[in-house]
Amino acid sequence: MTIDMNTKPLEGKIAVVAGATRGAGRGISIALGKAGATVYVTGRSTRGHLSDMGRTETIEETAELVTAAGGKGIAVRTDFSVEEEVRLLYERVAAEQDGRLDIQVNDIWGGDPLTAWGEPFWQHSLDNGLLIQKRGVHTHMTASYYAAPLMIARGSGLIIEITDGFDYRYRGNLYYSLAKVSVIHLAEAMASDLRPHNVTAVALSPGFLRSEAMLDHFGVQESNWRDATQKEEHFIESETPAYVGQAVAFLAADPEVSKKSGKILTSWDLSDEYGYSDVDGRRPHWGRYAAKHGFYE
Repeated sequence: MTIDMNTKPLEGKIAVVAGATRGAGRGISIALGKAGATVYVTGRSTRGHLSDMGRTETIEETAELVTAAGGKGIAVRTDFSVEEEVRLLYERVAAEQDGRLDIQVNDIWGGDPLTAWGEPFWQHSLDNGLLIQKRGVHTHMTASYYAAPLMIARGSGLIIEITDGFDYRYRGNLYYSLAKVSVIHLAEAMASDLRPHNVTAVALSPGFLRSEAMLDHFGVQESNWRDATQKEEHFIESETPAYVGQAVAFLAADPEVSKKSGKILTSWDLSDEYGYSDVDGRRPHWGRYAAKHGFYE
């Protein structure tokens, strides 16, 4: 399908990106803004009040990038593990936008410092494992609980669950795996409940994400990211947050997106379908790359 993003097809649309401080959430927010949307940029890290993730990115920075891209970014500090803060967020959206909410993106995570790779589940910290579920699954449920009624009232809307992976296979750590698989099923289950109301829900996975944290991990910047392949050869097929951002923007602009409701989608397959490229002109395809290297055998 051909969708011309230069025409700002999301002008007048209202989006909430839950977990928009950095990484995929920031890339998604900017892409929605570039397509003309008003984006409520939410997360825990604000200027002068950073979260326990130990990162310097803030929701104000993301909101400014949304506005600079051509949309309208509105930063609202929200801890999605605190239900009262979530309720107040959606009450504010409803009040400011005449009850309108078109796009809900659930990208809340916060589980990286809690995940101990290589530890079997009975040796892993149980407290951290349960906190991963609270941060990475319960928050998504809470966001959608308050977002869905606004969409149902208008008879339209799109909820996107950002995950890691495109199936139900084990992802190397029980608690991480459970969280990422759970949000895929959230999309599938919500799609069933929402279908009579013309509201769509899908799960979406990026490939090897070249996020700010991953660049820092390898000691590189976006300008010299290929140097990281000396430490991790598979980083050559990585993608920037803008790639999955475009996936979300194209889905939101697709008049036939309801046909995808309940499905697990990927940034690379949607690139094939909609024809977008990453910011460097590449079209990384983690699915083909992973199959070639036997990752999913």
